[in-house]
Amino acid sequence: MFDLIVKGGTLPDGRKTDIGIQGDRITAIGPIDAEARQIIDATGDLISPPFVDPHFHMDATLSYGTPRINASGTLLEGIGLWGELKEVMTHEEVVERALAYCDWAASMGILAIRSHVDTCHDSLLGVQALLEVRQKVAPYIELQLVAFPQDGLYRSPGALDNTIRALDMGVDVVGGIPHFERTMEDGRASVRELCEIAAQRSLMVDMHCDETDDPLSRHIETLAFETQRLGLGGRVAGSHLTSMHSMDNYYVSKLLPLIAEAGVAAIPNPLINIVLQGRHDTFPKRRGMTRVKEMLAMGITVGFGQDCVLDPWYSLGTADMLDVAFMGLHVDQMTSPEEMRKCFDMVTVDNARIMGLQDYGLHVGAKASLVVLDAGNPIEAVRLRPSRLAVIANGKLISTAPRGNSQLSLPGRPPGIRRRHSAHS
Repeated sequence: MFDLIVKGGTLPDGRKTDIGIQGDRITAIGPIDAEARQIIDATGDLISPPFVDPHFHMDATLSYGTPRINASGTLLEGIGLWGELKEVMTHEEVVERALAYCDWAASMGILAIRSHVDTCHDSLLGVQALLEVRQKVAPYIELQLVAFPQDGLYRSPGALDNTIRALDMGVDVVGGIPHFERTMEDGRASVRELCEIAAQRSLMVDMHCDETDDPLSRHIETLAFETQRLGLGGRVAGSHLTSMHSMDNYYVSKLLPLIAEAGVAAIPNPLINIVLQGRHDTFPKRRGMTRVKEMLAMGITVGFGQDCVLDPWYSLGTADMLDVAFMGLHVDQMTSPEEMRKCFDMVTVDNARIMGLQDYGLHVGAKASLVVLDAGNPIEAVRLRPSRLAVIANGKLISTAPRGNSQLSLPGRPPGIRRRHSAHS
């Protein structure tokens, strides 16, 4: 007797199979002829591991328009606006917005999120609120928190002490923003000190790095060096890395091997990077994406992040990692079948690797967390961004959605149903 069986679905590698679940674990994959308390018919549908968002700002999400709108659309005005929001938001409001977003994200199949949380305000209001949220959503979302001195570790008085306090309170990951320090030297020093803190505490590092159009912002080089010096390989990510789109090719030919040797992962955020960057350009206008294809060719782990939804930096967002993959595919021109398939991995298994998620995936013994999609394969999923027919978290069915069918009644033709157009239907 199984608690739940997902029947007849297609795995990302193309295998058609059943998945048996007992408790919170996958206990069988293959043809299953047994009873279950609940059966989900996934015939013709894609069964995916959960979507994973490795870069988000949950303390700011769903706050769009409070206390005002980002008129210029720039990163720097967004940071300034966030400073205004911090002065008026309450603990209860942050919890309410974050929980609302987590419920929305879970319905879209996102069951793991890494959120940066500002550590510059002495009250650490956002940290306290998101620690509460982390506990509340634990049954269905694995929420990692990053101690993030948004206004600069050295630039903002008290940020260093507050960041350490946040880690003492149970925040999971060490963050930073070296390009926002007053000088390049302060930026380099902040990377060094934050990495040393992470090494002392055996924590991961995820640093906003070179989120700028300035080709001379090269803090990712320092991050790679400190990662190697301190033996942090496999535990460090550089987020954004947008300055790399403006760097000269010779320097990049030196930089990418350093990142690969150090074992540093990269987290570009396609939706936000292309909106915030290049704002000072006329034409040609830079679009802000880092060199994803070149990094992948070097063996660097790259994952796409969502970053923002309805907040001081971004006025849109759907809590859909397939939207993120879709935009990344276009901006990075990843249009071969292999590259499109990779974009799906970059919002699932690759992001899980970056976050260090345990027991993730579709195999016996893994957590029974998965998504049934109204698509035939990963490429089709990225193309259509289809309905999440079923979302299962830790063995529990937590969300269902109808198929994206249209009921057609056209002049001169018999009534019919229009489903996805695919050779795999």
